[in-house]
Amino acid sequence: MNSILKTLGVFLVLAVIFPLIALAEEKQEPTNILAGPITLAQALQMALLQNPGLQAFSYEVRAREAQALQAGLVSNPRLNVEVENVGGSGNFNSFDQSETTVQLSQLVELGGKRHLRKNSADLSKELAGWDYEVKRLEVLARVSQSYIHVLKAQQLIALADERVQLAQKFLDAVVERIQAGKVAAIEKIKMEVALANMQIEEEQAKLELENARRKLSVLWGETEPKFDSAQGDLFSVPDKVLKTIPTLSANPRLSKWSTALSHRQAELDVENSKTIPDLTLSGGFRRLEETGDNTMIFGVTVPLQWFNRNQGSIAKAQHRLSKTQEEKKAETLKMKETLMQAYGEVSFSHAKVISIKTEVLPGARKALNAISEGYRFGKFSLLDVLDSQKTFFQVRSQYLDALVNYHNAVTDVERLAGVDPVTRKNPTELGKGGN
Repeated sequence: MNSILKTLGVFLVLAVIFPLIALAEEKQEPTNILAGPITLAQALQMALLQNPGLQAFSYEVRAREAQALQAGLVSNPRLNVEVENVGGSGNFNSFDQSETTVQLSQLVELGGKRHLRKNSADLSKELAGWDYEVKRLEVLARVSQSYIHVLKAQQLIALADERVQLAQKFLDAVVERIQAGKVAAIEKIKMEVALANMQIEEEQAKLELENARRKLSVLWGETEPKFDSAQGDLFSVPDKVLKTIPTLSANPRLSKWSTALSHRQAELDVENSKTIPDLTLSGGFRRLEETGDNTMIFGVTVPLQWFNRNQGSIAKAQHRLSKTQEEKKAETLKMKETLMQAYGEVSFSHAKVISIKTEVLPGARKALNAISEGYRFGKFSLLDVLDSQKTFFQVRSQYLDALVNYHNAVTDVERLAGVDPVTRKNPTELGKGGN
């Protein structure tokens, strides 16, 4: 009896443990999560894998593939069974005088309709592929620009922290001058108020970083970011911007117009083919119960296109082809204008970055050092020092804004030029410096 109880106990323990082990293994399945410090390349790859918008476009591509498959199928044959001279009166109240006909019919499409229909569906599938490429580059550009904003937000926190530390050190200098009887005690209160405001701005910078991180992670489907920080050099800017403007030849938004025109022409070909009537071939046998004989039957059905020759659908397809031709011209002009504007923004923002870096920022730093040192000797007031500190850090903040504008403008130009930021296929020369 004891051995039986022990055996049952073992089975009960195993019955409890095995499901727990399986549950633990299920929870330990690897998931695509970015944690710790991340790079731009990792962010781009994650967006390609998990961006909801891209996934929706991929399903549309598959739907067009299924549509192309359906368009190439041959129509099904039809079976017709007909019984005559039955269920009536007199000699026709039974099956003795009946005639039973079993017939198969098959639609035969003429004029290459199935081939033309399949070609139109294949081109529609290609259009979906182009739409996916357009969306793909747009998503990758958004990831790049959001990543740049995270880098900026990280720098703003470092900037705010540096400003607080500088103010704290200057507060100590103010206390020393008060103790030496060189300035009034009210200056300490003024400095403490200024320091408190700087600490508030530092907390605001931390909040802005969280918002920037969230905007980035949403692009791969995470509302709560798991990564700690973004790695990258926001200050990497070439000395010169090459004057050669990229072309639009690789832009998928323009490249798809050739396919769009071919698709419209294919639709017109389909409508023209409908002017050729199709044949319906039929054949079968008939059973004559009265004589016990069997006979074969054959038939051909041809629609007479006297009134409806598909004139309206042909005209509609012709107008849509002409419309697409004009849309291509308009889109090309619009894209060229957008590219010129984006390239102009690259040149302007680059010049602004260089100007702040080489002229404005050194001047603001020199003024801050001179006024801070002069305060110790009573040459400048506390207000002068606070104003010089504010100006210095405003210039550095403007420098960060200029850097972000430059990198965003480069991203826009590369997107318009069809540059793939993942593979760097068809790279532009904007990001390369010159001496």
